Amino acid sequence: MSVLELPDLIRFARQHSPFYRDLYASLPPGTDRLTALPVIDQREFWAANTLDGNRVLTGPLHEATVFKTGGTTGAPKFSFYTRDEWRAFVAAFGQGLPDAGLRPGHRVADLFYAGELYASFLFLLDSLAHAPVDNVRLPIGGAAPLESTVPTLRDFAAQVVTGTPTTLCRLAEHLIAHDLRLDAVELVLFGGEALFADQRRLLAAAFPRAEARSVGYASVDAGLLGRPVRGDDPRVHRAFTPHSVVEILDDATGEPVTEPGRAGRVVVTSLFRRLMPVIRYPAGDRAEWTDVRAGHFRILGRAEEGVRVGPVSLYTQDAQDAVAAADTAGRIVGVQLVVRRWDGRDGLVLRLATAPGDDDPAGLEPLAEAVVMELESVRPLYPQSVRAGFVHPLSVEWARHRDLAVNPRSGKLVRVLDERPTA
Repeated sequence: MSVLELPDLIRFARQHSPFYRDLYASLPPGTDRLTALPVIDQREFWAANTLDGNRVLTGPLHEATVFKTGGTTGAPKFSFYTRDEWRAFVAAFGQGLPDAGLRPGHRVADLFYAGELYASFLFLLDSLAHAPVDNVRLPIGGAAPLESTVPTLRDFAAQVVTGTPTTLCRLAEHLIAHDLRLDAVELVLFGGEALFADQRRLLAAAFPRAEARSVGYASVDAGLLGRPVRGDDPRVHRAFTPHSVVEILDDATGEPVTEPGRAGRVVVTSLFRRLMPVIRYPAGDRAEWTDVRAGHFRILGRAEEGVRVGPVSLYTQDAQDAVAAADTAGRIVGVQLVVRRWDGRDGLVLRLATAPGDDDPAGLEPLAEAVVMELESVRPLYPQSVRAGFVHPLSVEWARHRDLAVNPRSGKLVRVLDERPTA
């Protein structure tokens, strides 16, 4: 399937999608520049992209694969791909796998999740099948018991394991806890979530001979976003030209960022999707250009992943930064924010996981105090709200990585748990 020229995609969407026809109603008929188009409002997009009376699709739903996304951040959303679009999707992604480190003959264990309309397992397996280098695929799945996964990895001498960071960390913790080794593993490919410094330490302990790299940047709703760029920073990617156009937009003005080092939100246009057009769609992440001419950009984390505690807004990145600053010894291998409500006030609990074998309680209390102090320094409204009686003081719960809550469908870590009663 060939990709569309941008003017052709815009014209097609205006003619066949009621959503885009209404969105572009005030624009001149020949509008053909991305910057002349409004950025999609995600709430309006998904309100129109319904199972009944869909206003986004450009035709009837007669031939497509349906996937579901949004399970960790809100109501599930459905994404539709024709067979040709899916083939183009996985073929383009597969072409980028050698940049992630895939070598001829690699035995690759697919530990992403499958079923319940979730795409990642099938997506990675099909992408491997379309890679330009021969490889051996081991479709194990992220939900398989570790007691059977590890022997399979050992029996086939798997050289590459790929999955979400949460799944890979659970495997790593299991190996360490049971004093097991997988010496053949030389490449740990993560995707679907960011890999944080605490998780990198855990993976390095379990796979001392392996390098942790991004498998690539994509999502089932936004499509192709970035193929890996070889180098020391696995956050750096480049757009899947000519299949997609990636923009980084200024948070305040919405104008395209054109210089390196200035952060903004990622917006993508897919040039290979006609059934469900994706034009100037916010990917939900923040990024900055590292080399504008080459189209290289660095992913900086989720754009709006956070929580409101009383009058205070906190973001998971705030907690990650606080841990990185306070945990100089590298004892923390996982972070989860838990919001609870008791005695008429909200309170935030930082659930911090230590590595297997780290059973020495010495130093944990001052470490917890240091993390809280760092977090309060970047969010001073929180201690001010404590003094005003609006919220409970920040607290810390120590746990193991396996104790952190994950989404049962995707295997991704739930970074914010809201345990406040809703009724």
